[in-house]
Amino acid sequence: MYKIIYTLFCLIIIISSSFAEETFVSLKKNKVNVRYGPSFDSDIKYVYRKINFPLKQIDKKENFRRIIDLKNNSGWIHISQLKKNNSVITMQNKVLFKEPTSFAKPIAQIEKGRLLIIDKCQEKWCKIKSNDYRGWIKTNNIWGLIN
Repeated sequence: MYKIIYTLFCLIIIISSSFAEETFVSLKKNKVNVRYGPSFDSDIKYVYRKINFPLKQIDKKENFRRIIDLKNNSGWIHISQLKKNNSVITMQNKVLFKEPTSFAKPIAQIEKGRLLIIDKCQEKWCKIKSNDYRGWIKTNNIWGLIN
């Protein structure tokens, strides 16, 4: 009897985890509240102050999304404060190239932790902008899946 209950319990866990959709999103505004629970009645845990900041969505409940950031901070954000992912953060120093090839002219050194806005991606390269620079970076060692 216990084997059947244990098997059913494991099956429920596996099925429910497969429905939890992991996607990346970005912040719509310069000030976004992160809450302890999926409700406006829940206390504010902390506040993000960076538009386009990429986050991983790990759960959803009604109009709230549970997110996690690159430093493993997590909480709930109302869907009105989120948009389709359009940015990444570099996890190591990177070279910005004029074209999507390592043989192209280097334009700038992009420092670890820099927020980059994605224009478009192809294969293992993304065309990005960061302040006055525009060019191509390799997509390895970045936080924020290119959707």
